[in-house]
Amino acid sequence: MVHQYKLANYNIVLDSCSGGIHVVDDIAYDIIASFEKDSKDNIIKNISEKYVNGNDITLKDIEECYMQIEELKEMGKLFTEDSFESMAGKLKEKTSGVVKALCLHIAHTCNLNCEYCFASQGKYHGERAVMSFEVGKRALDFLVENSGTRRNLEVDFFGGEPLMNFDVVKQLVAYARSIEKEHNKNFRFTLTTNGLLIDDDVIEFANKECANVVLSLDGRKEIHDRFRVDYAGNGSWERIVPKFQKLVVARGHKNYYMRGTFTHANPDFLKDIQQMLDLGFTELSMEPVVCAPGDPSELTKEDLPIVLEQYEKLAELMLKRDEEGKPFTFYHYMIDLTGGPCIYKRISGCGSGTEYMAVTPWGDLYPCHQFVGEEEYKLGDIWNGVTNKKAQCEFASCNVYARPDCADCWAKLYCSGGCAANAYHSTGSVTGVYKYGCELFKKRMECAIFVEIVRKLKSKQ
Repeated sequence: MVHQYKLANYNIVLDSCSGGIHVVDDIAYDIIASFEKDSKDNIIKNISEKYVNGNDITLKDIEECYMQIEELKEMGKLFTEDSFESMAGKLKEKTSGVVKALCLHIAHTCNLNCEYCFASQGKYHGERAVMSFEVGKRALDFLVENSGTRRNLEVDFFGGEPLMNFDVVKQLVAYARSIEKEHNKNFRFTLTTNGLLIDDDVIEFANKECANVVLSLDGRKEIHDRFRVDYAGNGSWERIVPKFQKLVVARGHKNYYMRGTFTHANPDFLKDIQQMLDLGFTELSMEPVVCAPGDPSELTKEDLPIVLEQYEKLAELMLKRDEEGKPFTFYHYMIDLTGGPCIYKRISGCGSGTEYMAVTPWGDLYPCHQFVGEEEYKLGDIWNGVTNKKAQCEFASCNVYARPDCADCWAKLYCSGGCAANAYHSTGSVTGVYKYGCELFKKRMECAIFVEIVRKLKSKQ
């Protein structure tokens, strides 16, 4: 499957199944567009009529270009057949029963009252609660017991607001470190916080124990304070920004993400990214809002062209900042053109419900944080393990080839079928497709590939 697009005077051709990426001239671009739709003679005739001018471009040039495209096809770098579908189920079977990561809902409560919060202000449509050390300890034991021979284990401290239960966070990290050597495991911790409770103790702990810290900031003060307010209705921007800056400096400006959310109120989110850059942050992420259909924050059809344009302008800004010696990272544009994720990851996705699970303060297991509170997807608990085999089987079979709408999509081996939670909340099925999200993802991939192409070409000059 071949995908072609033009961006900033570059003609880009992507061969989805081989991963081959080609930057070509106009003639090659047009030949490739017709290559499997018309005969060789007709293609050469049509291209000649368009380009041959007697001087710079000759019929021989076009014939040679056609031959080069034929050679690329023979080498498996263009028009490659999809040979991965038969692997989809088998690859996932190999990791069956192995859990590699947990999202610990250390606090089902929050000190902010964000209007667009998918977690219902941290309560997840239930009661407010915090996780006890005993439940957290059992969750870590559950992870070790179900991780097989896998050594590296991931644990996310999530909420609500995790720092509202910071003492238990510290106790659990200490416990995990105490059992690593015995079980030949290595724990990697991540902390997600809104920043209100950050102090010197939190900064010291995060720098010592957390491989990554996710900091919630929506960019411009007027946008952030419109949604991310406390229970008195006061914005949080001025209270958290200095704390974030102090933490990031202490971390050496690395191993963190400044994570923003854009909504119907700010489809022009590049202004928010620019604000983050102006504040000194360079590890950035801006995510489209996740909310119920009809919510005032929901991105609309009218917002879509604005958002797509923002992604292109973001790519241009990244390249401009590269030239100025002020590079920054955007999470969704991180792509490796020479290696990239293995085919298992490309087919199977994030592993929610099988390799990755969320744990509530009571010890219940769910496929991921976005399914918490959806009782039909409660998998079991940390004492008895997974007992809802039907639900887990649904996730075990949830791969890119289980989604009929993905069959003819050029991006399917980049998105792995997309987010199961977004699919469920938009279609009612984990194997459905969140079409709005698909449009955003495809544009992000085009822009990410473009940025890497330009960087590689410039590095060779």
